[in-house]
Amino acid sequence: MAEEELSDAQLQQLLRGAEERLRAAKGNIKGNTAASSLAALQQLPKIAPQNPLVPFVSKTAQGAQVDASKLVNPEQRKLANGFRTVEDPVMVRERAAKMKKATAGASWYDLPRTNLTPELKRDFQLLKMRSVLDPKRHYKKEGSKQEIPEFSQVGTIIEGPTEFFSARLSNKDRKRTLVEEVLEGERATQRFKTKYNEIQAAKTSGKKAHYKKMRSLRRGTKG
Repeated sequence: MAEEELSDAQLQQLLRGAEERLRAAKGNIKGNTAASSLAALQQLPKIAPQNPLVPFVSKTAQGAQVDASKLVNPEQRKLANGFRTVEDPVMVRERAAKMKKATAGASWYDLPRTNLTPELKRDFQLLKMRSVLDPKRHYKKEGSKQEIPEFSQVGTIIEGPTEFFSARLSNKDRKRTLVEEVLEGERATQRFKTKYNEIQAAKTSGKKAHYKKMRSLRRGTKG
């Protein structure tokens, strides 16, 4: 069956119908968009009346003027107005290394680096010669090279309450260094002086004493 041909009037009617349907669809879309926009605006937080917005641009006789305090964050302004110290990273690392080496470490109770004063040096020398100071005690032999410890600290022995009379030294007997203690002990015992006299007596005995005796006899004979 052959399709019937549409007349011009029918075509115009179909086109008008399509335009009306398209116009109706666009109207529905615009209505939905407006409704959603209105709902979104209603959900926006409202500004409290006690905190009104203060504009940072004011109108003056010279024109618009901007409040400079509102342009930059106060913390950033403080950094910009202050001085910035620039340090050499090499010096920072060296300083950190020196601070790290200032003590022996936590495993050694942060023992400080040795501050070698003349008094402390003499005390170390006496410690090395402690076998001579007290010959009745035997100490482990050390090398001939005298080594000063890299980390050391001088302490003071504090007696307990039970040793107040038995092991306590009077203030008169207390000395500041080991050298002073040794000298005070020598004044009390005269051990070094006695040892010196023994050495001198041994040196003058034997051949030297016989030689001096013969010289004195010869001088007596000549006289």
